[in-house]
Amino acid sequence: MGAALMGRNIFNQPPKDTKPSESPALSAVKPAKLPGSVGGLRDSLREITANSIRDIEPDRIDMDGLRDRLVLEDSSIDELAESIRKHGQQVPIMVRPSDQPDRYRIVYGRRRLAAVRKIGGTIKAIVRTLDDDASLIAQGQENNLRLDPSFIEKALFIREMQAANYKPAVIQDALGLTRQGVSNHRVIIDQMPDEVIQLIGPAHGIGRRQWGELAGMADKTPLPDLARRTLSDQSEPLVSHERFKAVLAAAQKSLRAAPKASIGGGQGLLKGTDGKTLGLLSHDSRTVALKVTRKEHPEFGQWIEENAETVLRSVFERWQNENGSGS
Repeated sequence: MGAALMGRNIFNQPPKDTKPSESPALSAVKPAKLPGSVGGLRDSLREITANSIRDIEPDRIDMDGLRDRLVLEDSSIDELAESIRKHGQQVPIMVRPSDQPDRYRIVYGRRRLAAVRKIGGTIKAIVRTLDDDASLIAQGQENNLRLDPSFIEKALFIREMQAANYKPAVIQDALGLTRQGVSNHRVIIDQMPDEVIQLIGPAHGIGRRQWGELAGMADKTPLPDLARRTLSDQSEPLVSHERFKAVLAAAQKSLRAAPKASIGGGQGLLKGTDGKTLGLLSHDSRTVALKVTRKEHPEFGQWIEENAETVLRSVFERWQNENGSGS
């Protein structure tokens, strides 16, 4: 992926046909070097501008592109604003020219832009002419380096990128994930109710396994109602990862207290094409059990006993292939 990014050269675009020893600014204004037209001079000046840091009024920058954070206006923005007020803006943001004159579209640095808007003044910005794919990759790469998005934020970002019809390779480059990694995020985000995600927030430090456990309960308990009730009952406000743990614990408790499903009236019976019972399926919050009935097919029961591991492995591999889920 690193090689691909270097190949695309989205972060560093020096002027073409400039010798290493030449100053781009001087070569652009030497009469002998001018291409002989106003358009050529304009292009040369544009190249110089594209490789410099500019002070831009924040209200000339539009919040463009896909959201990669669940929370933008929070206490961390206030802290960042205070730090910039005291020490100045240490790291520039990146913008790209808008279709409208004298306006720009944000590539990355949304938190810094929000902070500068709070304290006033101009913001230091690198201006780059990027297409949508390059802009998205730059956004994802910079965010991963500066403030790693949480698992669920990455999953939401992936869903937005896919909905916007970005190519799989672009999505993988933007977040530094493999194809399987992208699929692992998408499987969980498709199971989780959006309302629950908004109630919990980014939950930094909560990984795939824990989100997967909570997502697996979505079809067994009314998670949105349970999350609202659980969080409203707290004696004091919780930070995001604490909210996740509280909701997960409440969901686990709810499922333990639920009556166990009973096998009766044909429910849970697995039958063959001949109508005869093949087995019984039972499940709870912890396990799924399949019991093969020897009475109807004794030879089949014996064969399953001898080949259970091979059969289960084959079924598991089929599930992986159909759902794109890793181990």
